[in-house]
Amino acid sequence: MTSQEIRQSFLNFFRERGHTIVPSAPVIPHGDKTLLFTNAGMNQFKDVFLGEGTRPYTRCADTQKCIRVSGKHNDLEEVGRDTYHHTLFEMLGNWSFGDYYKKEAIAWAWELLTKVWGLDKSRLYATVFETDTEAETLWGTVTDIDPSHILRFGPKDNFWEMGETGPCGPCSEIHYDKTPDKIGGKLVNAGTPDVIEIWNLVFIQHNRNIDGVLEDLPQKHVDTGMGFERVTAVMQGKASNYDTDIFSPYIKWIEANSGIAYGSSEETDIAMRVLSDHVRTLSCAIADGALPGNEGRGYVLRRVLRRAARYGRKLDFRKPFICELSSIVVQTMGGVFPELKERREHLFKVILGEEESFNATLDRGLSLFDEIALREEESESPFIGGEEAFKLYDTFGFPIDLTQVLAHERGLSVDMKKFDELLTEQKNRSKLVHASKKHREIATTESVDVESKFTGYDSFEDAGSVLLASENLVVLDRTPFYAESGGQISDTGVLVVDGNPFHVTDVRKLGGAAIAHIIEGEGSAISEGSRAIATIDRTRRYDIMRNHSATHLLHSALRQILGEHVHQAGSLVTENRLRFDFAHYQKVAAEELHNIEELVNDKIREAIKLQHHRNIPFEEAKKMGALMFFGDKYGSSVNVVDFGPFSREFCGGTHVQNTSEIGLLKLISESSIASGTRRIEAVTGRGVEKWISDQMTQHDVLLSEREQLEEEKRKLEKEIAKLKINSRKSEAESIIKSTSLIEGTRFNAVATEVRAANAEEFKSFAELLQSTMGDGKIIVLGTKLDGNASLIALVSDDIVKEKKVVAGKLVGLVSEVVGGKGGGRPNFAQAGGKHPERLTEALSKVPEFIRAMSSQ
Repeated sequence: MTSQEIRQSFLNFFRERGHTIVPSAPVIPHGDKTLLFTNAGMNQFKDVFLGEGTRPYTRCADTQKCIRVSGKHNDLEEVGRDTYHHTLFEMLGNWSFGDYYKKEAIAWAWELLTKVWGLDKSRLYATVFETDTEAETLWGTVTDIDPSHILRFGPKDNFWEMGETGPCGPCSEIHYDKTPDKIGGKLVNAGTPDVIEIWNLVFIQHNRNIDGVLEDLPQKHVDTGMGFERVTAVMQGKASNYDTDIFSPYIKWIEANSGIAYGSSEETDIAMRVLSDHVRTLSCAIADGALPGNEGRGYVLRRVLRRAARYGRKLDFRKPFICELSSIVVQTMGGVFPELKERREHLFKVILGEEESFNATLDRGLSLFDEIALREEESESPFIGGEEAFKLYDTFGFPIDLTQVLAHERGLSVDMKKFDELLTEQKNRSKLVHASKKHREIATTESVDVESKFTGYDSFEDAGSVLLASENLVVLDRTPFYAESGGQISDTGVLVVDGNPFHVTDVRKLGGAAIAHIIEGEGSAISEGSRAIATIDRTRRYDIMRNHSATHLLHSALRQILGEHVHQAGSLVTENRLRFDFAHYQKVAAEELHNIEELVNDKIREAIKLQHHRNIPFEEAKKMGALMFFGDKYGSSVNVVDFGPFSREFCGGTHVQNTSEIGLLKLISESSIASGTRRIEAVTGRGVEKWISDQMTQHDVLLSEREQLEEEKRKLEKEIAKLKINSRKSEAESIIKSTSLIEGTRFNAVATEVRAANAEEFKSFAELLQSTMGDGKIIVLGTKLDGNASLIALVSDDIVKEKKVVAGKLVGLVSEVVGGKGGGRPNFAQAGGKHPERLTEALSKVPEFIRAMSSQ
């Protein structure tokens, strides 16, 4: 059977037994903050096992994409070195939610393996938990397995737990004996590829409470998982998963594009297996919404890609190739996982951008690493020094984990203690620099027990009571002042307390619930309980609101023009401008920027009214379709800024009431701030007016400077031309002296090829000759310019008077030889031709042409 037939027959088998076939969940477990990647088929059903959710069915089956490259399920460094570990694999599974239990699960598993797929029963072993007599008995009664092939194991191998607490239960694993003589019974659970686990049947019947005690669940569940790649190798009689038709298309592509046959050497075989595996992980993760980056799952993906790129060097792949190999993922898996086909262009561009970025780093880093490693080996040192490793990391951007892998391959270790010390020192220096940039120290404490109500969504002025006042800090029970948060800077304005005005220069949140006004003056002079009038700077606030609302429109426009993979990676909203950082894999093209700007301004002109949903339940906001991203933290109540279907996002900032109030948006820059992260800066409203004014002023200055530069350029060009011509006077004199009598005539002539940087220099040199050539002379010059032949003929005035030899006619005859034509004055004429390779031949015919003309 082909792998496609194996997968489909599994799904058909369980569909016939009343199972709903459900699609694979994304490998990015949105909504589950405990996982970086989906690593098992049960992940999407955790809420059911925990009693927090339900499904409209009680039994289902699927094939689930799983990634295991982090946490306790981390097979990354094993991949490629053996033939059965993968970073991405498919898990075929069937589930029962309080429906059938051990009897059906065991009977159906045996029926599928032995009757439908026809596996050799004598090669199958079943393991059960050491106290699970029920499962052991069922294996002996509902199947015809050899009783001696039913083995008991302890909790390490045969008891499954979701975590330290929660649903858990015994499991029964099915192993396949690949040994030639079927002697693998003692190798079950021994970690050998000769006897390999292919299916795990988990019986979820307990709940482990906080005290570690097992309690029976009110409902019992079944959760099974079969390794698709492993069972395909068994079904197809292959010793290696990579020899199956799942991986053969990748191996063939790599062979064809590297010129190296699989099986040539262990080193290149490992490289081919690594590439075949890693490209599947990258493609599926990116298609499901992940991007390589510097943190979390993004960093894991970056490691996977860099590991693939490094192994690609062993196959002499120097240019980006993983992006090309991703097309095989789309071809082979796109039918089962349609998101791969839908996002093929996106994942190609993401991988290409990451490869291009890393290739330069890899070239520099590998070269320097080889120098360092060779030096250490020659000195018989057992390790790479921490200073050297840090230099690779800090100066050349070479990942420390890659340095460790390379060192390990050469029998060296890395002094990580010293490396960590240097890294800590660098971080501390950065903190000190950041701290020094603060314009003033703010007297705050995290232990305050007062709360402030923010009223600035609806008013710019409010009256309140002083709850706390000390040094340069004042806290009111209610205030319209916005405290810096979510990228939006704080308000400024005035507090009037007991008739005394205090200028507010900054606002900060204090202890989570209090809003602290930072004032010019002594807050300690203000009495608690005093009445205060708080008034914010309205003009400044309006400018901030315009920029903040425009940021939301910009975000939506970016996602519409560039793709839904775009998501916010940071922002800054001030009264002068807005800055928006976002995940994207390449420079935004000029045309795309134009379209983004145009789309935002269209929405501004549409005058979309703001719907500001405040303090609504988080679940209600989700149902509204408010944009959120995995990993962001939200409370039980949230605010949603809603500009119709175009933009609807979680946000606690302040905004205009209608998009028309923004006025206009102008993008002023687009740049890279990190690999996979771009930054756009823009202005709106009054900021656009100032930007235009600045541009006009700059234009006037530049125009004046340009005129001055052009005048200086003209002067310099004239001086340079004079210098060049003067420097060639001796050359001109030499050409004039080299004229010789043309046989059969009384004319002295010369035809020669000269050097010239451009047409102007060629002409200037001819004019220099003409000014000093004297009587009775004919000179023909040739040169090669811009892939063509150029010619100039000079005839002295005394010869011209005789009207026999004239420059125009002579240069025309010569130019015919080089495939051109020309003409000019009797004493000075120019021509050109498209065959510069015939220039020497053309000049050699000049005497012949002169004789013919003079004889007429």
